[in-house]
Amino acid sequence: MAVHIRLRRVGKTKAPTYRVVIADSRAPRNGRFIESIGHYDPRTEPAAVVVDADRARHWIRNGARPTATARTILVRAGLPDSEVPPAVR
Repeated sequence: MAVHIRLRRVGKTKAPTYRVVIADSRAPRNGRFIESIGHYDPRTEPAAVVVDADRARHWIRNGARPTATARTILVRAGLPDSEVPPAVR
């Protein structure tokens, strides 16, 4: 099973917020996920990013790969660039 760290869109129409989740790569974007490890609100200034770094490291050690946007958010949240693997797509 390929596991990805990716964003799940939540919020109202035209007012998106996102949750950073661990999900099976075959699951739909807003569908089933394994664990939520944080959230991201791009509408605030500056953008609010909260990520549980310990859980992110745990999943990365166990083979989870972030998407490009999720990787940027993990680095912005404080994980060292060298710890976060390259993006999936």
